[in-house]
Amino acid sequence: MTSQQPSAADASPLLGGRTNPVIAQSAAAAAPLHPSVTSSWKRLIDVVGALVGLVLTTIIAIPIVIAIQFDNPGSILYSQVRCGHQGKTFRIWKFRSMVRDADRLQHLVNNEAQGLIFKNKNDPRITRVGRFLRRTSLDELPQFWNVLMGDMSLVGTRPPTVSEVMQYRRHHWQRLHVKPGITGEWQVKGRSGVNDFEQIVAMDVSYQQHWSVWYDLSLIMQTILVVLTRKGAY
Repeated sequence: MTSQQPSAADASPLLGGRTNPVIAQSAAAAAPLHPSVTSSWKRLIDVVGALVGLVLTTIIAIPIVIAIQFDNPGSILYSQVRCGHQGKTFRIWKFRSMVRDADRLQHLVNNEAQGLIFKNKNDPRITRVGRFLRRTSLDELPQFWNVLMGDMSLVGTRPPTVSEVMQYRRHHWQRLHVKPGITGEWQVKGRSGVNDFEQIVAMDVSYQQHWSVWYDLSLIMQTILVVLTRKGAY
């Protein structure tokens, strides 16, 4: 009995049961474009929403900056490399909500989440002002710049970190068939309360399956309600 030789596509896709990120990214790039990526209406909504959001950010930035500096002096903005559509990397921006060098201290904090995400409800790295910014989602306002630049959308999937993507299995890559968003199903259906990575993946895939311009508008309205009521935030 002769053994079947692996094809070129299967020659080295798995590393310890996980997908080789280079091969997986190539496969994602070769996949048919999701209609949300090419929708001119979605892009128009993104641009208009981003401009309005940046105006709002400019108005309330001064008290946020003063509060951050008073509470924990240091940089005002926090940036991190994330993975977007088809695995393309970009730099995401937020108002800093943690102490300086927080990324280097992550190994000292217990991860309360399951899978490829990191969460801790009482993360000691979060500052007093930072906790308020997170509960109100004000820390995410600078991401309107990412939307305007086209790296993100107002609505999409949760933007993963590079270290997270390096551990992806095959089915996780479907999340990157659309642009990441400031909000999405994970925001309106649980927000910080969603601690299972596979549940986030399922929501991101569900978003792609149900996507339409009207669905985006519906999620935006639901997000505003969730933020105002601070549902699921900590």
